[in-house]
Amino acid sequence: MPELITPTVRLRTSFLAAVAEFHAEPGQAVPWFVRDVDPAALTDPEAFAAYVARVVAERTEAGMRADAGVPMTTLWWAEGDQLLGRLAIRHHLTPNLERIGGHIGYDVRPGARRRGHATAMLAAALPVAAELGVTDALLTCDETNTASRRVIEANGGRLTATEGSKLRYLVPTT
Repeated sequence: MPELITPTVRLRTSFLAAVAEFHAEPGQAVPWFVRDVDPAALTDPEAFAAYVARVVAERTEAGMRADAGVPMTTLWWAEGDQLLGRLAIRHHLTPNLERIGGHIGYDVRPGARRRGHATAMLAAALPVAAELGVTDALLTCDETNTASRRVIEANGGRLTATEGSKLRYLVPTT
């Protein structure tokens, strides 16, 4: 049964396969977390271990990404040694994240889609967000992203606004 786990070097092979799937997906933008992987981590096990350590350290003020502006907890959705997706919970929001990012972002690898993983992954993340002090998680998605809309709504999301082509939802974490 899949579960949210802290990123680990144990999933390196599956992580690299997922990155390749995202790059090979026709007509889709490569998710930011794939673009953020240190290039050396794609070929060198030690560099991959350093990448994983960096991602885990982003949970703290001292380790947070300068371009993110907030600490975030990244979790991987995995079953055994298979990485199925990833999710990031931002501990609080900047004005820009309030506008277009939200508290939680998630991606399911192309080969694992349409199996309910995103819905289950978000459901599993809501208690983690609550532990981080988030009471109502802001999630945003493109108006045209029907799959993400369904995931958010299946987890209790209520549409609060539309800004341009972005839909804004609040999802209770408890």
